[in-house]
Parts: sequence; structure tokens; C-alpha cells
Amino acid sequence: MELLGAAEIRQLAARLGVIPAKRLGQNFVIDGGTIRRIVATAKLSPDDVVLEVGPGLGSLTLGLLEAGVNVIAVEVDPVLAGELPKTVVSRAAGSAARLTTVNADAVTLTELPGPQPDVLVANLPYNVAVPILLNLLAAFPSVKRALIMVQGEVADRICAPPGSRTYGVPSVKLSWYGTARRAGTIARTVFWPVPNVDSALVSFTRWPEGHVASAVSREAVFAVIDAAFAQRRKTLRAALAPWTGSPGAAEEMLRAAGVDPSLRGEAIDVARYIRIAEEAAATRSIIESWRK
Repeated sequence: MELLGAAEIRQLAARLGVIPAKRLGQNFVIDGGTIRRIVATAKLSPDDVVLEVGPGLGSLTLGLLEAGVNVIAVEVDPVLAGELPKTVVSRAAGSAARLTTVNADAVTLTELPGPQPDVLVANLPYNVAVPILLNLLAAFPSVKRALIMVQGEVADRICAPPGSRTYGVPSVKLSWYGTARRAGTIARTVFWPVPNVDSALVSFTRWPEGHVASAVSREAVFAVIDAAFAQRRKTLRAALAPWTGSPGAAEEMLRAAGVDPSLRGEAIDVARYIRIAEEAAATRSIIESWRK
């Protein structure tokens, strides 16, 4: 299959009147070798249904179709969403039946047509990469693994272990779903327009079903995480005080959960956040029973 090169992408954009929008994080890959490297790293099989977010002008879409998989491409820009099937027909007519295009915002997407995806492969828009990733993992439990291209700094944050300088809300929340690791670096020169930073590939694998055993919901755990990092420099005792009602109540809850109240949010892993949420739920249940 002939993939899109720099000249073809610029010509296509000019014909459509598309000017890459910074607010949408639009940076189009113009190097076929990079596309094939991404597809090879994803280790796809013909049985896979791949979810691609932000296909843009179709560079990665064509590479995925070349691998023989079915692709669901979600594009927020209606002009690009309307043109993508035409691009595939003109360059890979035999693959057109394996493409489904959805004009929607991946930040809020909750439904997809047809067979549900089991793999996410995408060049995620820099400015909303984390919200997109977390929403898709929550909305589509069928997605068992992913290979995403994001800004290098974002890759550092979502792959960071507890205790590291870049560990934060994205790191903890993503670890609820599975494990993430860096899978390579992508030079800024393969994009148009050229961004100010290099990008990175992140490989993600969802935990096996039942791995995260918790008596409370994901939403309850994420509420604790958000509270713990709302004031990053504070200890957990101080950061969770507004959430529990007082520093004393926060300390009592943390000790009951087996967590040192003097630690900061970046020092503990998702398992201990789960314990805190469970202890908070138990405490509230006791209080409600007492009030009755």
C-alpha cells in the first residue's frame, strides 16, 4: 500500500482548506517509515478491531489497514471525518470495507458501532491525550491493550512510578486499569507542522479481569486521588482534610487504611488509594448507621 507522504498530506490539506489547529493538537505524521514502525510495534493480528483516535488526514489509518485489521476511526473534525473514507478508497480500495469512521469527540465518547475494539492505536492530540485515554479505557472495557503516541512529557507522566518527580493523577488513574511503559521515541521532524517537542510511544496492557479487587467503585477511588493531588505539596493528612472534614478525621482514616498520614500523594500507589477509599466508605457507612 502507498502511504501518505509529506507532499500528499500538504496537497490534501490545501484542497480541503485544512490548517492544522493548535487547539485540536493537530500534528500530522508525514513519514511512512514512522507509520510502519508504529504498526509493527503494536503487534496486530488480522482478528483485531483497532480503535484509532484523531486519524486526521489518514496517515496512520492507511498503515493500520495495510496490516489487515478492522479500524474504527474516531475524528472530531467533521471535514476530516468526511474525507477519510474517500482517501482510503482512492489509495486502498480493497481495504475500504474494513474502515468505520465516526465523527465524535473521544473525550466524551461512550458508544461505537459494530464489533467493539480490542486494541487502541492512536496519535493522540497533545492537549487532551490523558482525558481521551482515561475516558476510552472506562467506556470500552473491550480494549485490552494500546499503543499511543503522545508528547514526551505526557509519556513521562503516565508511565511514572510512585515516588518519582512526574508521578501524579494520570499515573495513578492509569494504573487502576493496567500497566504502561515507554515503547520508543518519535522525532518531531516526522510531523507537519513540526511541534516544539519530541513525542513518545507508550504501550499499555489492561489488567486481567478481577485483578483490581475493590469494595468501592472506580469513581470513589478517583475522588481520593483527585483530593490527594489537589494540593501536591501537602501531606495526605492536610490534602484530604477538606474531603474528610478535618485533619484529625483524615489522619484517623489514613491510619486505619495502613497509610502514613505524613506521606504526600505522590508517594503511594493505586493499591493504597483503594484502601483509603474503602476505609472512607466504611467510615461513612458507620456514621450513617449511627445517625439512624
